[in-house]
Amino acid sequence: MQANQGELGWLILADGRRLCLHDWPLPDARAGVLLVHGLGEHAGRYGALAAWFNARGYAVRSYDQRGHGRSPGQRGALSRPLELLDDLAQVYGRFDATLEAPPLLLGHSMGGLVALRAVLDGYVAPRALVLSSPALRTWTPDWEQALARLLARVLPNLPLRSGLPFEALSHEAAVVAAYRHDPLRSGWIIPRLARFIFESGPHCIARAMQLAVPTLLLAAGADRLVDARGSRAFAAAAQAGGELTTWVPDGLFHELFNEAEPARGEVLAQLARWLEAHGLP
Repeated sequence: MQANQGELGWLILADGRRLCLHDWPLPDARAGVLLVHGLGEHAGRYGALAAWFNARGYAVRSYDQRGHGRSPGQRGALSRPLELLDDLAQVYGRFDATLEAPPLLLGHSMGGLVALRAVLDGYVAPRALVLSSPALRTWTPDWEQALARLLARVLPNLPLRSGLPFEALSHEAAVVAAYRHDPLRSGWIIPRLARFIFESGPHCIARAMQLAVPTLLLAAGADRLVDARGSRAFAAAAQAGGELTTWVPDGLFHELFNEAEPARGEVLAQLARWLEAHGLP
């Protein structure tokens, strides 16, 4: 699943930190899409999805978020509470400058949460937004969330195990095995990042009516990594705005674009129909 990790490069951020960029370029591309990965993983896992977009006329870029993949720094860490939003804005702006029209934005899991909050809070203004299993609500008990908020104040950089269940990523055994043995994945998170995740979900749901770009929300009905009820709450709150299309297929696991066939093909077909309906390549 990781054979095509794209062309690697580096972006130096305003604070001097470096992010590893992954590009799947396309000569004479009709459009672009920026992919934002989830907690503990990295952009190199998105080669198959990038190839799918390439075949439809898109240049594709992704990046290893700070503390992930090849990007340096403590694993699963933040220096400031909202710096993942700043990072996305800088990567998006650089990519946008190379294209004739603003790129689409696609975020998965924590990356979906980062992408959605960046849009709602005005950090970026993409042509359209796709959310895959966004972490709008977690299965973490309330007492653990309260503890994370406390630790974020007193021990914000304390390394903690994320505890994500590998077997719940996909029904495709090869996907689970590849992730389990991936040397670039990480199982760590610090309290500051945990607090960002726990607080950003309710923040986005509260601002759902402000969604002003065409958005496709894909949530997995049998997701054991994030609670799909967060996606349903966001969909209900955003419904009157008319910009959101929601699909929650029963029985599918967290990584919808890496699910076993025929489910993976059905997810991609849903995405293709939505793109076509919105006049996107």
